[in-house]
Amino acid sequence: MRTTIFSIAFILLSALTFPIGNDSPKKSLSMSERLTNETELIYELMNLKGLIDFNAFEAAYVGYKKLNNNKNNLLTIIDFNLPSTEKRMYVLDLSKKEVLYVTHVAHGRNSGGNYATSFSNKNGSYQSSLGFYRTAETYNGGNGYSLRLDGLEKGINDLARPRAVVIHGADYCNEAFIKSTGRLGRSFGCPALPQELNKPIINTIKDGSLIFIYADKPEYYALTTVL
Repeated sequence: MRTTIFSIAFILLSALTFPIGNDSPKKSLSMSERLTNETELIYELMNLKGLIDFNAFEAAYVGYKKLNNNKNNLLTIIDFNLPSTEKRMYVLDLSKKEVLYVTHVAHGRNSGGNYATSFSNKNGSYQSSLGFYRTAETYNGGNGYSLRLDGLEKGINDLARPRAVVIHGADYCNEAFIKSTGRLGRSFGCPALPQELNKPIINTIKDGSLIFIYADKPEYYALTTVL
């Protein structure tokens, strides 16, 4: 039913964007306007209001449209505007219009306490990095089953692989840790997940899907060429 509604909505959107007939000249929507309409439509169809901040979704979707050259239907959003006590990682299937996972995720220990406020691309900073990533291969390392990430934004997160910024499970990323300390534990810069969700999420998003780590930071927007 949702797919049918989505198809009808896009037909209507296309009709407005590309008017049929020669009765009178009509102004076509710009590429930016069409993308804004599409973003708002998908946000509504997926019932994301109240779950994902629209600004985070909009930025992620703009980047997804530009960077998804391998036509992967998955998009993961991490919203570091939110505290670590809240579930702030979302795995979305944009083709099926489904929310696959919503979970806690840890940030780097030098990025902040309950909130991540500082970000870095430098080796040894132990801070998280914002921006767009593409998932790569899996491996078993010191933190168990892990997923390598390739940062796609030069000067912002492109040192993710040499910094060993990966997705992995962590014992400090769960509700029990929050209850005992008032926040999640923190990583060396990796987006660490609850142990019970680590493997299923990695197996879902591995091998070429996009991840966007968001925070409303002017310094990121000053450097990014994607948004």
